[in-house]
Amino acid sequence: MRAVRLVRPGQALEAADVPVPQMDATDVLVRVIACGICHSDAHYRAGTSKIDNLPVTLGHEVAGVVESVGDDVTDLVRGARVCLHYLVSCGSCDFCSRGQEQFCRRGQMIGKHRDGGYAEFIKVPARNAFVLPDKISFETGAVMMCSSATALHALRKARFQSGESLALFGFGGLGFSALQLAQIFGARVVYAVEINRAKLAAISTFGGVAIDATSADPVAQIKEATDGAGVNVAIDFVGSTRTMQQAVQCLSVSGRAALVALSDETLSVPPYPDLINKEAEIIGVSDHLASELPLLIQLVREGKLQFPLRALRVVDLDAEQINAALDALETLTDVIRTVVRISRDEPLAHGVASAQQPGKIDNFNA
Repeated sequence: MRAVRLVRPGQALEAADVPVPQMDATDVLVRVIACGICHSDAHYRAGTSKIDNLPVTLGHEVAGVVESVGDDVTDLVRGARVCLHYLVSCGSCDFCSRGQEQFCRRGQMIGKHRDGGYAEFIKVPARNAFVLPDKISFETGAVMMCSSATALHALRKARFQSGESLALFGFGGLGFSALQLAQIFGARVVYAVEINRAKLAAISTFGGVAIDATSADPVAQIKEATDGAGVNVAIDFVGSTRTMQQAVQCLSVSGRAALVALSDETLSVPPYPDLINKEAEIIGVSDHLASELPLLIQLVREGKLQFPLRALRVVDLDAEQINAALDALETLTDVIRTVVRISRDEPLAHGVASAQQPGKIDNFNA
C-alpha cells in the first residue's frame, strides 16, 4: 500500500510502498479516507519531538471506513464509518484505570510510536475506533480527533466555567475549536491573539475578539479590554517563550494559564507579580482522553461545534504536497487545517478546497 513516512528527522517525508498491516483478533483494519496534518507532525519531522522507531508513517488525525475486523471484534462491522482515538493504551495499568491513559507506560501514539494515517490503511484496536455519524464529513471527523479533542481537554484542565473570560494564543485548528467550545460552555468573551491577517479577520466572524499581536502588546490590549482585570483563563497553542509568558501575564486574580503546544522553548515568569500575588496557576495539558470523544461527536452531530469547510484545505497522499503543507505550518499559513485525502472513492465534502498545485496554500476566507 502507499504511505508517506518519516525516515530521518530534519529531512522531508518520503513516499513508500509498505505492506498492509496484519491484524490481531481485537483489531480493526481501517481504509483511511482523511488524515489531518497537525503541527505536531512538523515537530516530528524537524526532530523537535524525538521519534526512536524510524521509519514511521506519520498522521494521527484519522477517519475512514472499516475494511475488516478481528475475530474477537463484535461491535464494529465492515463498512462502518469511524474516526480513531490516536492513543493506543494498555487499558489496565493504574493510569488507564484512573482515566489518564495519556500517561500509560505502554501507550503508543499512532503516527509517532506506531504507523499512522498518511497511508491507505491503518490498524488499531477496536476500542480506538468511534463510529462517525453519516452527517459528519470524513474531513471533519479527522480534525476532531486532535484539534477539537485537545482543545476540549485544555478547557477542562483549566477548569473553564460558564461566565468566565478566555484568551487564546494562536488561531489554528486548536484555537478555532477552543473558541467554539468556550462559547458552547457559556464564555462571557473570548479573545484570540494572532499575527496572521487572514486569521485575525476570521476571528470576529466566529464570535471572538481579535487581538492583533503585531499592532501592540497583546497583554496590554487584553488588560485594556478588561478594565485592567485580565482574563480568567488563557490557553497557549503556540509554544513560544513569548506567548507562554503572555498567557500568564494576562491572567486575572485566580486565573489559570494552560500550556498546550509542543515546545522546546523555556518559560520564565516572576513568581510574585504573575503568580503569587494573584494566586494564579500554570497548568500543563497533555493530549486528550478517549472518554471525551463522544461529547465532541455529539456536539458536531447537533451542529453546535462546526468546522466550516472553507477553513480546510485538502492535499493528496503525496510526499511533495504533504511536505509543502508542513513547511507552511512552520511559517504563516492562512489555512486553519490541512487534511490529506487518501481515498477519492468517497467524494470530497462540499466546500473543501483541494490543492491546486503542490505547495500552494489557499486563503481559507476565499
